[in-house]
Amino acid sequence: MEKAGSPLEQVRSSIAQACKRARREPGDITLVAVSKRHTAATIEPLLIEGHRHFGENRVQEAAEKWPALREAHPAVQLHLVGQLQSNKAEEAAALFDVIHSLDRPSLVKALAKAFDKTGRRVPCFVQVDVGDEPQKGGCPVSDLPALLTQARESDIPLAGLMCLPPAEIEPAPFFAFLDKLARDHGLEGRSMGMSGDYETAIMLGATHVRVGTALFGERPS
Repeated sequence: MEKAGSPLEQVRSSIAQACKRARREPGDITLVAVSKRHTAATIEPLLIEGHRHFGENRVQEAAEKWPALREAHPAVQLHLVGQLQSNKAEEAAALFDVIHSLDRPSLVKALAKAFDKTGRRVPCFVQVDVGDEPQKGGCPVSDLPALLTQARESDIPLAGLMCLPPAEIEPAPFFAFLDKLARDHGLEGRSMGMSGDYETAIMLGATHVRVGTALFGERPS
């Protein structure tokens, strides 16, 4: 049972309110608690409250931290929300349940090979560079149709699209753009929105919100 006033309860309440305004159902939103750089002791209270979707940025950190936690909480769904190097594809395929950062042809090839080898076909969001910021990763918008075709031909399960809008700019137009891209390409999932803007993202079609600071506080440096 959730503790009254806990950060998790507060975020869930905010999600419910945003859904009410958008005439959506809270159950249609997956809250991914981004636990990067947080210790198992910090994560444990959310697990005790019943939360099961968690996000990590790095394969190595997740590999060190999550096996013991998942042994105690086997229903956990682990999401890779950071950029993925092709040489880590096999490890990611074995460890994660959802990948949010498929963004280039070489990674499609690496993941297809990893999925064949591990026997796991992990749903993937294609990360789109909606703000024309190559340093963040993400598929250029002009390359998206070809990348989606390649992924489908490689039997990569496509969960939807993901974006990271530019910092310190109103995110709503970027969320609306990702929503349109997803509709245009027949994709159901929209992974968008973080601690400061997840309510806006829900209003504009998000199905997965990636929330860290609002749940765990500031990350250790």
